[in-house]
Amino acid sequence: MLDLILTQMLNGMASASSLFLVASGLSIIFGVTRIVNFAHGSLYMLGAYLAVTLVGAFGPASPLGFWGGILLAAFLVGLIGIVIEVVILRRIYQAPELFQLLATFGVVLMVQDIALAVWGPEDRLGPRAPGFKSFVMILDSRFPSYELFLIAVGPLVLGLLWFLFRRTRWGTLVRAATQDREMVGALGVDQRLLFTSVFGFGAALAGLGGALQLPREAVTLHMDLSTIAEVFVVVVVGGLGSVGGAYLAAVLIGVLHAFGILIFPKITLVLVFLVMAVVLIVKPYGLMGRKPAATLPGAAGIEPLLTPATPGAKLAGLAALLLLAAAPLAVSDAWLLTLTELVIFALFAASLHVMMGPGGMASFGHAAYFGLGAYGAALAVKWLGAPMEPALLLAPFLAGIAGIVFGWFCVRLSGVYMAMLTLAFAQIAWATAFQWVELTGGDNGILGVWPSAWAVPKAVFFYLTLAICAASVLLLRRLVFSPLGYALRAGRDSPLRAEAIGIDVMRVQWAAFAIAAFAAGIAGALFAFSKGSVFPTYLAIPRSVDALLMVLLGGVQTVSGPVVGAFAYIGLSEQLVKLTPYWRFTLGLAIVLLVSLFPRGLVGGFLAWRDRRDAGDPAR
Repeated sequence: MLDLILTQMLNGMASASSLFLVASGLSIIFGVTRIVNFAHGSLYMLGAYLAVTLVGAFGPASPLGFWGGILLAAFLVGLIGIVIEVVILRRIYQAPELFQLLATFGVVLMVQDIALAVWGPEDRLGPRAPGFKSFVMILDSRFPSYELFLIAVGPLVLGLLWFLFRRTRWGTLVRAATQDREMVGALGVDQRLLFTSVFGFGAALAGLGGALQLPREAVTLHMDLSTIAEVFVVVVVGGLGSVGGAYLAAVLIGVLHAFGILIFPKITLVLVFLVMAVVLIVKPYGLMGRKPAATLPGAAGIEPLLTPATPGAKLAGLAALLLLAAAPLAVSDAWLLTLTELVIFALFAASLHVMMGPGGMASFGHAAYFGLGAYGAALAVKWLGAPMEPALLLAPFLAGIAGIVFGWFCVRLSGVYMAMLTLAFAQIAWATAFQWVELTGGDNGILGVWPSAWAVPKAVFFYLTLAICAASVLLLRRLVFSPLGYALRAGRDSPLRAEAIGIDVMRVQWAAFAIAAFAAGIAGALFAFSKGSVFPTYLAIPRSVDALLMVLLGGVQTVSGPVVGAFAYIGLSEQLVKLTPYWRFTLGLAIVLLVSLFPRGLVGGFLAWRDRRDAGDPAR
């Protein structure tokens, strides 16, 4: 028994070192640039792929060839990080921080297809490390010597980072920029050069973490997204910008995960997110994090004023609605199915916008309410024998109740910490749907969720969907310009002043959170009936990312932006899948270009252009 405990502890420490290498780079990048780098997992993946190629070219049997390939792969990934920062991110530092997240997600899509084109779809197996091919005896158990090497790597890198940040001028500047980067700029430090060096250094650490995985696991095209979620957890639990906190969190999560497999096998999928939720509720800024002293990029500017639609905008919206209503008369059934999904996702995006726009609350887990609405409809049909009509009425309440419960905790945080707590709750909901097989069917989902007989024709269901979604979007729009909406904006722009005039900011945000969850539940229920089935993927991280992309592409600080963004993103995705096998690269490039050209989204960019035009026209 003792040898099992010791072996699991060592396994956890080895995993912790691997997590720390990647998480430390992400923590350093965020601490200085304030960028939530979603592409950090892609840099980790590139490190692994480049190491496979270089080690194979240098000769894996030779220690110099193996370790030389590992180090060179990390160096090359650092150079790639510098290129990403100079070519893409440097152009959008003044944009709202979430648009930078959107740009890094575009990089993720591009890197996935680049890796597919260069290395192919097959998994790659790396060689065993020279000098670490055997095992050691720990009591009565064998333990791989390479795992012991990894255990030593974590503290070694932590010590080197401590020396770098405490004993070098560059490290001092990095620490100063983490605390107050505006003051560093005011003292004459070249911020652009500092940001570039930090991004390259953090990328190299991610590449090193990926390269060192060669003897442990296969290199795959999916290792980027599977890693980035855990890395985000480590960084947030440790405290954003704290390298020491990242190591402490990595050890905590690695050891808990190692023992959780033995003690709580049913919750291993969600254990790290449970840990993050508990830590953020108890310590809102992580184990060793501090309340941010500096403002975020783009946050210092004045938020564009949300104003009611002009007569021209109302006319354009009415024309678009009439065009959609006429679509069944002119398009095929396949296009009608696509339009039905577009309308549903427009409501999904509009529901998230209530939180992100007027409320200023970013959510990385909004798919939880979309998925719970879908499951609410499916469970009503399967277990209660309810037809479509009462199921559509009941389903959003399941999502709304979850929004009330989750929101009570989430509104006590702000910024990235709040966003990550929403992600934690979404992952808990996803794991429940995935593992509660008796109720939800697990990975097999729930089938046979069909509309009532009168709504089976595709045109009829499209009109039903269009009516419900259009009415819901209009109600959400009215909410934005209601007293609740104005109170939300007051709490977003100046919480202290809002509290001083009698607005309970937390209560107002909590109400908006629940309303947004309820509206997302409506979209999820309609989606379930349109597909005829429900699966756990409806609650998964990619669905939440879709919602973020739709809102950001359209424009956060516009009312119609989410609807436009939903049609642009989903429509573009659908067409690119049909046109090219490398649709991810094309979509990612389109996202990066749109963010660069329209840093406030498509609708936000149009409104800014219109305002500049009107300001330059004395006749207007």
